Amino acid sequence: MTLNRRLFLGSLTATLAAPMVMAQSAKPRVVVVGGGAGGATVARYLAKDSKGEMDVVLIEPARTYYTCFFSNLYLGGFRTFESLGHTYGKLAADYGINVVHDYAVGVDRDAKTVTLASGSSLGYDKLVLSPGIDFVEGSVPGWSVESQNAMPHAYKGGSQTQLLMAQLAAMPAGGTFAMVAPPNPYRCPPGPYERISMVASHLKANNPTAKILLLDPKDKFSKQGLFEEGWNKHYSGMITRIGPDMGGNAIEVRPDTMEVVVDGEAEKVDMCNVIPGQRAGNIASLAGVTEGNWAPVHPDSMLSKLDENVYVLGDSTDQGDMPKSGFSANSQAKVAANHIRGALTGSKVFPAKYSNTCWSLIAADDGVKVGASYEPTPEKIASVESFISQTGEDAALRKATYEESIGWYTGITTDMFG
Repeated sequence: MTLNRRLFLGSLTATLAAPMVMAQSAKPRVVVVGGGAGGATVARYLAKDSKGEMDVVLIEPARTYYTCFFSNLYLGGFRTFESLGHTYGKLAADYGINVVHDYAVGVDRDAKTVTLASGSSLGYDKLVLSPGIDFVEGSVPGWSVESQNAMPHAYKGGSQTQLLMAQLAAMPAGGTFAMVAPPNPYRCPPGPYERISMVASHLKANNPTAKILLLDPKDKFSKQGLFEEGWNKHYSGMITRIGPDMGGNAIEVRPDTMEVVVDGEAEKVDMCNVIPGQRAGNIASLAGVTEGNWAPVHPDSMLSKLDENVYVLGDSTDQGDMPKSGFSANSQAKVAANHIRGALTGSKVFPAKYSNTCWSLIAADDGVKVGASYEPTPEKIASVESFISQTGEDAALRKATYEESIGWYTGITTDMFG
């Protein structure tokens, strides 16, 4: 058959319309889904330490990643929004990672392929899922993701954080800020309470007669004594917490009328931050590596208990004692990278060790922390040694703790993005 111009253009159009499959190279390929504290770290360590022995592909839709950790400090006026943003240029240029800005929408574990929203398909030898969190539908009656513009969650970094800040700045004098705190387990256990502190700091400086209503389904929360001491010291009379004994576990919200309903009684508020119940990021469920809301993993490797070629990191995991935090995900990523390299290249696999620290800022130069070291047992990742700030610490120590957290942020984001 003679290929004339019309036939050539028709065949070209058909080719462009067909789903693309990224060809597998002779080297083993690791595909990483999610470019946050777990995903960016594991991709960088795999590329850095393998010295070209494997192809590393990082799938992340955002071209600029805004950290959820430290976003509360933006609300309090202690950081700029821009300081939370990080790009992937160094991972591509300095480490040779193929950064694909797209959504992963499916995993075929039998074929060992990941499907992208664009229609492309990527083959893998090992797959790492680090997709963070998604929300449990219906966990707060009256709220859904369609309501997030009226009542932001701001529990994923980026535009939601900016929206919450804009609403905070626009609150009327003497108005009421409400928060619906999440049930356990959830991302960053001290996070909602640091947010209350930073909102209080903002309001004390800009709207000192405003009130804060904290609606909490939990009997107790992380660093409770430290936060309550700080609230009494810095924000006396501003913050009211309603726990489960007073109806905090029976909350309904009405975004259209900006009301919260506590144990059947409606109360008008000026803005409401709803942090819903949480679960593993959607792609983990689509991949079939979750049981219930979370993805179970082997404690010594972060390897999925449901697939020997899939690793799951960070907030999405059911792993034991480690909290769902950026530090935890970063620590888990290094263990997984070492295990993947061993499986694909025969390099030495070192015994797994994990660590975590969560810093919180209560007021200017008033920082507190909690953390632990962890080791794998046959059942779980177990805490072996822990520490926490103490009530009554002097101002110099609290300031040093805050400064330590600033150094950590610089260090972990460099460890993630190069």
